[in-house]
Amino acid sequence: MTGKSHWNDVYRARDTEALTWYEAAPGVSMELIRAHATPGPAVDIGAGTSHLVDALLDAGFGPVTALDLSDEALAISRARLGARADQVDWVVGDVTGWQPAPGLGLWHDRAVLHFLTGVADRAAYVAVMDAALAPGGVAVIGTFADDGPEKCSGLPVHRYAPEALAAEVERHAPGVFEPLEARRHVHVTPKQNRQNFQFSVFRKRP
Repeated sequence: MTGKSHWNDVYRARDTEALTWYEAAPGVSMELIRAHATPGPAVDIGAGTSHLVDALLDAGFGPVTALDLSDEALAISRARLGARADQVDWVVGDVTGWQPAPGLGLWHDRAVLHFLTGVADRAAYVAVMDAALAPGGVAVIGTFADDGPEKCSGLPVHRYAPEALAAEVERHAPGVFEPLEARRHVHVTPKQNRQNFQFSVFRKRP
């Protein structure tokens, strides 16, 4: 129940606006994307029902890929986008087994990596990120901070300080990615609970 069936159940159980990770607008993500990336091919890992795909299209990014384990979540986003849904490549799958076409300029992940509690899964994640991004491409990765929640949706997570995340990326792809920026962020859930996140930005070296 940690794969597709688990996440489909999560998205069936509550409206999007009631999910703990809901954001009316992906403010921090887009701030970092605008600061470090230029419009071009992009992927949102764990896109779910996030409005990040909408914001990327608005900002001139494309083609855009939305990847998630839950087909239920992606169906909600497709319906929300209407005619613009045809501008997005919707992929139902696990990022650790994804085989992307190379050449992406942007990799965005808000809260997928921290669910990968096994070293082998994290190694696979970094390998896919490396394969997907073109030299000079940017990765924006958000995870629970080292003092953030220990679980999400009933699943354990691996929390990170920015330095620990940079070390983890370097461990699995030595010399490939350069850390550019990191910041803490407090996400307030629909029930007004506070969750500590960290967002880190990496550039793939030429």
